[in-house]
Amino acid sequence: MSVCTLTIDGHAVAMAAGANVLQAAREAGIRIPTLCDLEGLSPVAACRLCLVEIAGSDKLQPACMTAVAEGLEVHTATPRLRDYRRTVVEMLFTEGNHVCAVCVANGHCELQDRAVEVGMDHSRLPYRHPQRSVDLSHHCFGLDHNRCILCTRCVRVCDEVEGAHVWDVGWRGEHCRIIAGLDQPWGAVDACTDCGKCVMVCPTGALFHKGDTAEEKHDDSSRLVDLVRARQARQGSP
Repeated sequence: MSVCTLTIDGHAVAMAAGANVLQAAREAGIRIPTLCDLEGLSPVAACRLCLVEIAGSDKLQPACMTAVAEGLEVHTATPRLRDYRRTVVEMLFTEGNHVCAVCVANGHCELQDRAVEVGMDHSRLPYRHPQRSVDLSHHCFGLDHNRCILCTRCVRVCDEVEGAHVWDVGWRGEHCRIIAGLDQPWGAVDACTDCGKCVMVCPTGALFHKGDTAEEKHDDSSRLVDLVRARQARQGSP
């Protein structure tokens, strides 16, 4: 196995070829904030929080999609990046309707955590207050589009882990949203297995168990890692 040596924030990091910069940073104990990335799912660079600066390039690059290379020089915490990340989080809050006090994920929300991490104590952008719906057609779960940040974790876990292909992304621009089936009510999609993995990996309160009230959502997305590893172990056994 070939190994690349790169520099991240002045620290030399040796990483197997084929890995990405985000994995290398984590291996070195260097924190890069993310929302869409989750171990066990393919990277998509949807949230844009993990953008980093690469020496020799003016373009910001997503760490989750940038392959390690010999001699690569990466910067993860420059003033430009800190301002960019705060702006991204502000946009996520202002483009949706995130009323944390009445959200099922309040206190257990990755978007809240990222807001604290990037130093967002208020928004410098105007709130848009879009008109979005809530789908309660499923007998176990609900979908609140007001809290969705389009990280596509639900789409990927349903496709790549459960294999049910219930979720997708529909429309474009400001009308872009997660859809079930062929833009049907969730409860009308026969392909849904009621497994709850999409709820498990949702970083906000967009997907939730029916009956949960404010602050009661406690789904742990790290359980997905254990599930994927267990399946891989069984597949690799004789």
